[in-house]
Amino acid sequence: MTQNKTDDAGAPPGVKVTAAGALCWRVRQGRLEVLLIHRPRYDDWSWPKGKLNSGETTPECAVREVNEEIGVQIRLGIPLPTIYYRVNPGLKQVLYWAAKLDKQDPVPDGNEVDRVLWCAPAKARELLNNPSDVEPLDALVEAHRLNELDTYPFVVVRHAKAKPRSAWSQAEGERPLVATGRRQALAVCRMLSAWKPKRIVSSPWLRCVQTVTPYVLHTQTKLRTVDAITEHNNERNPKKARAALFQMLEKGKPTAVCTHRPVLPNLFKVLADRMDPVLAAKLPTEDPYLRPGAVLVCHISKKQHGKIVAMEILDAYDD
Repeated sequence: MTQNKTDDAGAPPGVKVTAAGALCWRVRQGRLEVLLIHRPRYDDWSWPKGKLNSGETTPECAVREVNEEIGVQIRLGIPLPTIYYRVNPGLKQVLYWAAKLDKQDPVPDGNEVDRVLWCAPAKARELLNNPSDVEPLDALVEAHRLNELDTYPFVVVRHAKAKPRSAWSQAEGERPLVATGRRQALAVCRMLSAWKPKRIVSSPWLRCVQTVTPYVLHTQTKLRTVDAITEHNNERNPKKARAALFQMLEKGKPTAVCTHRPVLPNLFKVLADRMDPVLAAKLPTEDPYLRPGAVLVCHISKKQHGKIVAMEILDAYDD
């Protein structure tokens, strides 16, 4: 599996170790607090994080590591800056996300972590032992200042790898996923679980439905199909396809929508209208826009109606 957060295009070459984690945060009495962990092995203060397991994507890793170290289930929020530093094997990168914790109480696992501490960002900056850990903290604080920290996800999924058109003689809407596509659909399920969308919308064509079915079954979520975002209907009436996406966005709920490669640039126009120009310029502009099974995750501010404040793209398994 491969992953690419849109702000990581300039990652240095030679990365030997990849890890992922989260900066958990909350607001108490109007003040922002972040959660530090103490690691007895190193006698240091840090953020929950850990190395990827084999075949694991970075969002999966971040959610798993936080759960293993402090016993809470998180939904990933905005992506934060990736940090880099030297370890024995070579250069290490750690990808971070923000994660809001409201009602869950973190409990140290007693092995990797023996203490946790909620504190103000200024105190966290003093306690952090790794100087590079301050960079994602500063980004989180700035997002809070701009009302861009508290968000919910809106995910656009390109259907997984399907049987080639040239090898299919039946109805286009019945063209199914191939074996690689079915494996990609399982990867899509695991990635979506990091953002936990509650509404799943799909083109009714089989390859799109098959792509999101593992997540639908895993979460017992209802699947809704929308005819306007099939390839044929998008070509005949692109305005109606854009209107359909606009309506999904207006619901203001964590959502994932699965559609086709030719439909993507039309839908991206709707997303661009909700972004500032700098972020909109990062939307894919060249065919194939997203690879099969890839997800484009938009983070929408809860305090700025409908505004997309961050975006990231991640790819599914490909063999």
